[in-house]
Amino acid sequence: MTHELTLMAVHAHPDDEVLGTGGLLARSAAEGIRTVLVTCTNGEQGDDSGGLKPGEPGHDAEEVARRRLAEVRESAGLLDIAHLELLGYRDSGMDGWSTNDDPRAFANVPLDESAGRLAELMQRYRPQVVVTYDENGGYGHPDHIQAHRIAMAAAEKTGVPDKLYYTAIPRSGIKQMFETARQAGVELDFDPPDDFGTPDELITSVVDVSAHVDAKRKALEAHASQGENIFLLRMPEEMQRAAFSFETFVRHYCRIDAPEKEEDLFAGLR
Repeated sequence: MTHELTLMAVHAHPDDEVLGTGGLLARSAAEGIRTVLVTCTNGEQGDDSGGLKPGEPGHDAEEVARRRLAEVRESAGLLDIAHLELLGYRDSGMDGWSTNDDPRAFANVPLDESAGRLAELMQRYRPQVVVTYDENGGYGHPDHIQAHRIAMAAAEKTGVPDKLYYTAIPRSGIKQMFETARQAGVELDFDPPDDFGTPDELITSVVDVSAHVDAKRKALEAHASQGENIFLLRMPEEMQRAAFSFETFVRHYCRIDAPEKEEDLFAGLR
């Protein structure tokens, strides 16, 4: 029995869908592939109006969630995502925040429960390709790590995806981007350590999404409430275009015959 070609991206927060997979989602949709975005939390621990940070007096977590969910819906439309699935868990906050201890936080939800809900979505949509984070969640965020865990558990439970990938940013690309940004006079609040990003030799898949840079940029701009944290939007246009034109992945497993190095996550499935 054959099924419609389907891509499922499993992300932790509203806005996570754009940087690592926005181009892939838009390109896949343009190619007639059904796209499904699963967003696990409501993003309560994001910035409030005026850049008010979580924990600061007046920060309204519920209002932040309402705003961010509206933004992810707009972003999904801009990326032509066919199905947006909101699991509705509470944002755990960054590693070490007091919000990590909230029993309602996504990172504290029993794995059987959250993975079971994702497994139901995998059974419903039957994605041949699933994309999520690596075991460290990219940079250690508790919700990213939990998204990885539930994606792995759901994939194992259902056996649905033929191919599963981790989002990745090549280590060499990170260094080059930050150096170029500094040379352009862009003020950066973050100086990446030498081991930030994925070692280049682990990258298996490089996808050209240059035809969808404008959609990706508009989707990022849709998350205006978190714009202070998205330094790429402060970079000159030519640098944004260069940064947004390719997305890279590490293939975790593949159950079909496909090239070792890929330019198409659906290689072997079309």
